Parts: sequence; C-alpha cells; structure tokens
Amino acid sequence: MRTTERTIINLALAAIVAAGCAHPSPRSTTMSDADPTRATRDDNKQKVQALFETFNQGDLGRIDALVGPNYVGAQGDRGPAGFRAVVVGLRAAFPDLHYTVDDLLAEGDAVAVRWHWTGTHRAPFRAFPATGKAVSNSGSGIFRFKDGKIDAAALETDRLGFLEQIGAVPANVGRGPQPPAAAATP
Repeated sequence: MRTTERTIINLALAAIVAAGCAHPSPRSTTMSDADPTRATRDDNKQKVQALFETFNQGDLGRIDALVGPNYVGAQGDRGPAGFRAVVVGLRAAFPDLHYTVDDLLAEGDAVAVRWHWTGTHRAPFRAFPATGKAVSNSGSGIFRFKDGKIDAAALETDRLGFLEQIGAVPANVGRGPQPPAAAATP
C-alpha cells in the first residue's frame, strides 16, 4: 500500500474513533443504564471478526449467518451466495490464504476494519495463471449492518501491489515514468 493510501485510511479510521469518543459520559454506567448501542457495536465487531475467521478456516457456510440477503458486492454479487463466490475464488487461487485483522472499530451500524492477508498463488485467479509466488496484500473496509447482518460494504485493497506481486504488471508501475537519465559530460 502506498504511503498516501495508508495516510487516508488512517485518517478515516481516526475519524471513526473520534466520532465514537465525542460524547463522554458524565457519570459511570451501571447495568441498569448501560448503552444498548454499545452492545450492538460490540456484536457487529464480533461478526466482522468472525467473517475473517471464516475466510481463514474455509468454513464458508457461516457466511449465511453473517451476510444479509440485500448485500450487493462490488461486482454485483448478491446476498450470502454472492459474497461466498468471491471468497471461494480467492481461496481456490490462494489455498493457504490467511487474513489478519489489524484494526477493528465500530460506530452506529458501521464497522471499520483494516486487514492484511498472505497466500501463495497456486491456481488461476480471474484471468491470471498461477505463479507460485507468495503474495501479501492489505485492505480496509467499512461494513454496514441491518437486522444484525452485513448489508453493505465499501472495500479498498492494494490491487496494484497485488498485480505487481503476481507479475501481471511491471514492478513499480505505479510510480509513473521516470525522468530521462542525465547525459554524461566530457
């Protein structure tokens, strides 16, 4: 991930944290006046963590309990089945896929997450033949919940870095054209 992208993600995560801390309680809470939205936020965070554990374990049947029927993925995939299809393709290409959740924050009906994953490119992934290369990739997203399930997501990953690692594009292509070398003077 490029420094600029990482800075933007960190600023977004900091804003979510700040929003969650913007209204401190003037007194300590007891069980009788506990914040019910905190329980919902904690529950939603646990569900996002469980989603990533599902990716690692390959127990994709659990996706039905985590993803709602109205979910629409970036490629138009719908509901738990559409979500599962994306994960199946990724796990087929990277059978040793392992996600690590780096940050997990919640506010309202949203959970922000930053992650990285590692895996070995052992089978074709979309139009790219297997390379046998070890790959690591990072990403972040905001999952929105409705009726206790993931209803929407805005996800960003380092696609360019991924394509560079599997050799689909030249390394450092994102840096743009380099200036011409200075001519040697006699």
